[in-house]
Amino acid sequence: MRYVLISLGILAALVLAIVVIGMVLPTKHRAGREATYNRPAAEVFRLINTPADFPNWRTGVSKVEVLPARDGRPTYREVGKDGSILYLVERSVPDSALVTRIADRSLPFGGAWTYTLAPKGDLTSLRIVEDGEVYNPVFRFVSRFVIGHTATIDRFLRDLGKRLGQQDVVITDA
Repeated sequence: MRYVLISLGILAALVLAIVVIGMVLPTKHRAGREATYNRPAAEVFRLINTPADFPNWRTGVSKVEVLPARDGRPTYREVGKDGSILYLVERSVPDSALVTRIADRSLPFGGAWTYTLAPKGDLTSLRIVEDGEVYNPVFRFVSRFVIGHTATIDRFLRDLGKRLGQQDVVITDA
């Protein structure tokens, strides 16, 4: 019985430490990553700006519902391993820039992704900057120390590379 109580005490202390550390971490964070593709900017932009096709190439996205625009801005809902997430396209500049924002305030996280495309001859550099917010302190701890703020960006950049037939995607900090 003594070992059970000691184990429970250690577990409680661990959970308390995770909560306290999560509460100390800032709610907002910024993370950026970049990769270069052997394709023109128009082709890269078409892929990242066509949510209906995401289930065909993005890991973890099983369905996308294109929804009616809000205030003239496109909206869509991604359904997949991260649950159901509503997005709003804040800005779209063909072949150059795209900004999407999570538009569901009921989630334990939110924020925006800014995609910037830079043509380099026949190559295109894609930079994604996440201005994220994690409201729950436990999720904040997990996001920072377990998953990492760039994990979803990295997965997106790798998936995009595979879709473009480029297996050797080099991802760098942006």
